[in-house]
Amino acid sequence: MLDQVMETELAPLSLLEKAARVLGAFEGPQPRLSLTEVVRRSGIPRSSAHRILDQLVQLRWLDREGRDYRMGMRMLELGALASHHNRLRRAALPLLHALHEQTGRVVHLSVLDGAEVVCLERIGGSEATTVPSRVGGRMPAYCTATGKAILAFSDPSAVEHVLAQGLRPRTARTLVRPLALRSELAAVRERGVAYDREESFRGISCVAAPLRGAGRAVAAVSVSSGRGDRESARLAPAVLACARSVWRELYGPGRAGRTVRVAPPEDQAPAVSAQAMDNMMGWLRFSEWM
Repeated sequence: MLDQVMETELAPLSLLEKAARVLGAFEGPQPRLSLTEVVRRSGIPRSSAHRILDQLVQLRWLDREGRDYRMGMRMLELGALASHHNRLRRAALPLLHALHEQTGRVVHLSVLDGAEVVCLERIGGSEATTVPSRVGGRMPAYCTATGKAILAFSDPSAVEHVLAQGLRPRTARTLVRPLALRSELAAVRERGVAYDREESFRGISCVAAPLRGAGRAVAAVSVSSGRGDRESARLAPAVLACARSVWRELYGPGRAGRTVRVAPPEDQAPAVSAQAMDNMMGWLRFSEWM
């Protein structure tokens, strides 16, 4: 056991570990650090620390002012993004579980990142093993229901960015012509939900609704199924109601302590109250993705 500990202590640090130690040196009340202070706090040799600091400045993770370094705009941007995504996930989680309980299907919460959608949360069901998705996983936005739901209510520049990356076929049903995708997004705006008709994976259909008020979408909720387009259409009202409820939890008045409700697929059955989830375990999963 002692030999294993000594080997671990003597093992050389990877470049990523060294960069993490350099960034960790900036924890604390002092906003600016010199090279000497970074070396002292991180334990990284001076030459390596100087090289890493220069690279972090080029990447905008750090800024340099004279001989001192401080946190850069990129760190602030990522910190704000992580905070927003965590708030979004915490608000949505009880409603996602309620939607899963009502439908028995795999439920996703996703956000747009460039030309891709990133899965923030996945609630599995009886078909969990047949739906190839995971928390932190990425998919092209143009062939997913969540991607189309967000793109339909995004700035035109976001759609142009997706088109510029190319529409590559993933299945025989993938929309690969720009005109077809634009028409589909227009239809999404009319009906309020988006569909993936086996466009990402053969045998998997999906319906998604955007999280939005009167403006652009910030995320999307979806339900995936291996039972075809008819099943997705039947689940659409529940998905749309869930997305609207999540939006109210985020931005609506009096959301604290309120019982959350999601309309069932048939629209007439009683709504189900969501149970409180373990926030710490949820945050650990989210942090693992980040």
